[in-house]
Amino acid sequence: MSVAAPETPAPAPAPSARRHRVVALLGAPQSPFELAGAAEVFGTERPGLAAHYDFRLCTRTPGPVPTTLGVPLLVEDGLTALEEADTVVIPGWQPPGSPVPADVLAALRAAHARGARIVSICTGAFVLARAGLLDGRSATTHWGRTAQLAAEYPALRVDRDVLYVDHGDVATSAGSGAGIDLCLHLLRRDHGAAYAAQVARHMVLPPHREGSQLQYAAAPEPARADESLAPLLEWAGQRLGERLTVDELAARAGVSGRTLARRFTEQLGTSPGQWLLARRIDAARALLERTDLPVEAVATRVGLASAVNLRRRFRTAVGTTPGAYRRTFGGS
Repeated sequence: MSVAAPETPAPAPAPSARRHRVVALLGAPQSPFELAGAAEVFGTERPGLAAHYDFRLCTRTPGPVPTTLGVPLLVEDGLTALEEADTVVIPGWQPPGSPVPADVLAALRAAHARGARIVSICTGAFVLARAGLLDGRSATTHWGRTAQLAAEYPALRVDRDVLYVDHGDVATSAGSGAGIDLCLHLLRRDHGAAYAAQVARHMVLPPHREGSQLQYAAAPEPARADESLAPLLEWAGQRLGERLTVDELAARAGVSGRTLARRFTEQLGTSPGQWLLARRIDAARALLERTDLPVEAVATRVGLASAVNLRRRFRTAVGTTPGAYRRTFGGS
């Protein structure tokens, strides 16, 4: 399951406000996939959607940057581009654990010190660790490199199971695909769940992927077709306003509660109760953004029974109150 710091919504930007500047710092050889994922989320303008970000590339020595495909990328900006970045993305670093030039580390530390958000995708976590930005913190990287990261940087705590870890000022993702999960998560933080869902829809991706790295790190025996949770998840997702217990979910699936819990762990990396609560919080966010329903009515519609329960669960999951969230993202 994804781990994130409590989400404190940023104030909605005024129409005349400048766009948030995202700068991707490339290394050599650069992996195109990690870069393309970040560029698709932050750098693609879509019809009917407000454009909130400017996306650009930089590298230590401007010019052709070798890639793992053998075709170079022409990058015009050097490290001075980081001086104006609001978010710095390091889309992987090859080979993992290889030396990082001192001026690159200094530029990253300076950007972080003045308030830029520093984000790594996959093996880019090794660069953040080398810069000392992860000391005393939890972080993640590709499941095949977590042991190496932990051994080389004992001052940080490696979380092997999650898709990403977000501390607000610094964030790390698991393997390449999880970089897109992290970028969509940052969209939700910046501009709300509805906006992030629209971008994900354009990308033909789920706005929030269930589970953790555990489902990819090993190859368990394939589940039989009749063991798939998909029908149950669809059924439950259409009934969030109803009283749903784990026993009722197990009965619907025709298995014991213990078997259902095992399947959720194997297929989603979470428990039935945690999955259900997360879906109810997601539904509450959408209602707060798109309707003017009272908080009590929102709580009832998503199956959290009362405004008191919704406020408590919402603050734990999102880091703010339903009222404050609506004031920031309502109408989006």
